[in-house]
Amino acid sequence: MTASSPTILALDFDGVICDGLIEYFEVAWRTYCQIWSSWQDIPPDDLAFRFYRLRPVIETGWEMPVLIKALISGFTDEQILNDWINITPQILSADGLDAKDVAKKLDHLRDEWIATDVKGWLSLHKFYPGVVEKLKMTLNSGVQVYIVTTKEGRFVQELLQQEGVDLPPSAIFGKEVKQPKYVTLRGLLQTATTKPASLWFVEDRLKTLQLVAQQPDLVDVKLFLADWGYNTQPERKAAQNDLRIKLISLSHFAQDFSKWV
Repeated sequence: MTASSPTILALDFDGVICDGLIEYFEVAWRTYCQIWSSWQDIPPDDLAFRFYRLRPVIETGWEMPVLIKALISGFTDEQILNDWINITPQILSADGLDAKDVAKKLDHLRDEWIATDVKGWLSLHKFYPGVVEKLKMTLNSGVQVYIVTTKEGRFVQELLQQEGVDLPPSAIFGKEVKQPKYVTLRGLLQTATTKPASLWFVEDRLKTLQLVAQQPDLVDVKLFLADWGYNTQPERKAAQNDLRIKLISLSHFAQDFSKWV
């Protein structure tokens, strides 16, 4: 292993390893219909396209049916892109809901779907080209690989196993850990078996990377924004102008680590 390689590679899941947009929309639509008692069996024609375009505003899964509610309620794409942080609590408050309730409903519907049609559920997830191969090569190289995501860890493990990627549950930090990603990264450094540890983190949310960059004790962590993930052009431009963050493409990801930097 060279100095230009990490000893620990931490990866986000949604938007870095796996593209689940089709599944996200489907489970979000089902959850929306259950919460807001929609009698529509089929969503409006342009709803899925608008949802895909606006996916970058979503930080955690429970927001997805709220996004559909916002779109159906008449919020414009521009309003959602620019003011999602205020629109979300507005919608929840208007209907006497809280995030935990929405999350429970969404997770229950997803669990039910997996239990009754796991093949159908898995088929709606697409791994980005070359990513599975890169994961397997990295695991074989001796680099410690961890998934750090806001998705439920059990769903991550199910999807990875389907692709023949055998990561133990201890290497997957999902929504259930209930802590910011920079706290998880700090823990990975503290418990690293190889010292000194070199931690590289690949994420598709600029705000998450910026939070890591603000931590004085994580100043040596290399940060990468995946330009193929759920982010916007202004966010990618901001990353290019940030000295701590490196914008990488999918072709970069498939190459040797030395090519990343």
